[in-house]
Amino acid sequence: MEGRPVVALESTIITHGMAYPLNLSMAREVEETVRVNGAVPATVGILRGQIHVGLTDEELEFLASSKNAVKVSRRDFPFVLSQGLSGGTTVSGTMIAAHKAGIPVFVTGGIGGVHREGENTMDVSADLTELGRTPVAVVSAGAKSILDIGRTLEYLETQGVCVAAFGESREFPAFFSRQSGFQAPYHVRDEEEAAKLIDSALGLGLSSGVLIAVPCPQERAASGQVIEEAIQQALSEARSKGITGKEVTPFLLQKLIELTDGKSLDSNLALIQNNAKVGSCIAVALSKIQKTRRKGNLPHQGDTTAPQPVVIGGINVDFIAKAQNPDILGGGQTNAGRVRRTFGGVGRNLADCLSRLGQTPLLLSAVGKDEHLQSVLHYCHHMDMSAVLQLEGKSTATYCAVVTSAGELSIGLGDMDIHQQITEQYVSQFKETLCQAPLVCIDGNVPLSTIQYVCQLAKEHQLAVCYEPTDENKASKPFLSDSWKALTYISPNLQELRAINRTLGNPVPAELPSRLEDVVQTAVALACPLLAHLQCVVVTLGTHGVLLCGKSLGGSILLCPGAQEQTAAASLCAAHYPTIPISREEIVNVSGAGDSLMGGILAGMLAKHDTDTCVQMGLLAASLSLCSYEPISPEISTSSVSQEQVKSRSWPEVKVWKMD
Repeated sequence: MEGRPVVALESTIITHGMAYPLNLSMAREVEETVRVNGAVPATVGILRGQIHVGLTDEELEFLASSKNAVKVSRRDFPFVLSQGLSGGTTVSGTMIAAHKAGIPVFVTGGIGGVHREGENTMDVSADLTELGRTPVAVVSAGAKSILDIGRTLEYLETQGVCVAAFGESREFPAFFSRQSGFQAPYHVRDEEEAAKLIDSALGLGLSSGVLIAVPCPQERAASGQVIEEAIQQALSEARSKGITGKEVTPFLLQKLIELTDGKSLDSNLALIQNNAKVGSCIAVALSKIQKTRRKGNLPHQGDTTAPQPVVIGGINVDFIAKAQNPDILGGGQTNAGRVRRTFGGVGRNLADCLSRLGQTPLLLSAVGKDEHLQSVLHYCHHMDMSAVLQLEGKSTATYCAVVTSAGELSIGLGDMDIHQQITEQYVSQFKETLCQAPLVCIDGNVPLSTIQYVCQLAKEHQLAVCYEPTDENKASKPFLSDSWKALTYISPNLQELRAINRTLGNPVPAELPSRLEDVVQTAVALACPLLAHLQCVVVTLGTHGVLLCGKSLGGSILLCPGAQEQTAAASLCAAHYPTIPISREEIVNVSGAGDSLMGGILAGMLAKHDTDTCVQMGLLAASLSLCSYEPISPEISTSSVSQEQVKSRSWPEVKVWKMD
């Protein structure tokens, strides 16, 4: 979530590779090596039928001391999970978990492969087929030397796996030994080259992995001849004892320790630590490439491009159900109507409208890697989605609205947990862009800590920030502390404005009026206390239009923060702009009208138009969206909503009241 480099680690080496307590100390040391080299360790294991990505020290100890741990590869997951068992994940098992958790780099000792005499026994490790179908980079000391290295490399080629030796030589290492007698197809000299290779593979979307083969450190490598003699003896003993399948590797490795007087174990420990170091450095280098690319999509200080606005908020898949009849029947009855899927979310809507009006903002949001992802990206192709988080194992936010035949919202249901992933840590990666932005918009879906972070930045860097309250329950988030005083604009409806005042401890009416004169009077009273710190309060009044409350100079509300002397001469005023008349029959969807209104106003403001033009652009955009099944009408464009369009229409008189 924080964009930091993470390294996945397997656990079969803990459960089946070494005896307790050596296995535990080794696991702790490997995790520490990952941390020291700038990455976050995520040891993968199965505990009581649950896949864990990242283990606590207690969980590591549980696995290390477990007598009944299962060796878990791809084929074993269904049984082990359904039976509630515990186990260590193999290379194959760990790759699956790492990929599902969004971790692209995985460090192990050595991969499995084609066993000796595999041409007769067909004993081929699932690690090889996993490398052919799971896009994770595996950093290992080649394949275990007990295997048939030549056939293993041939099999990897068949599976379409990119194999590269790490360092100056193309010699493919054989676990304990630096030489196998076989050449890797490619080699990368250092972690930067390895990271570029992995980034290239991931970018192509090939769905296959990469194998980075790292030779054991020279001073700790075992003699190839000594190891080979010991392997032949161990193989002979395995055959005579009838040991087959997944029991072969643990037996042979244990036998090698005995036959080499522990030299193979020393080499094993050294190569694991070395792989952890190299893998962590590769993960750090890969993370830098990915961060640079994200920033590369944005304007930089040296660019001639104008700085980009930023919108921080939710992306939703919306299901809009509009009733056919005036009365919606309860009691479990099916009401005739029209149901459509579209795409919303307040942040997305604002970014959509601004993009259509030529002010393409950077959108900071989060979606799940689920069945909605490609549809969302396709629908938002005209927007800058380069920084949006795409999260494995999370669901894209969905919202279902039931709308009356008159177009009014009857009930809304939302599954929006993913909005909590729009964290301060994620947003802070774009600090440079935020600090240069001519405008930052943030919606109420975003976690409180993220809103407070943006408000703090606004205070320190004098940023223009617009807060869109989203709904009555979320409206008060910035007002729970003094954070709100750093905001420039807010755009609540009357209910949200009342909730904000209630949070601040100001007097509020028990009932909200419906007559226009009373609505304006109530809105003015509720907006007044906020204008001690805010530049402008934009109160959306539904069918009654919009009320701008703020500092006025020469009869016009000042939208942009002006010079000190200009502000000093200004008085507080409220200006009411009626809506563009639309018949009830024409209204299809009200869900994006308010966002279209604000999008139009903010686009006009960024284009430096006068206040009346800005608001009238907002009203034009809102009227188009009311008549569209999409929250933001595809009809909104720089030609349909523009200064020229505004000037070509006749508008009702704007009424202005003094608030002082």
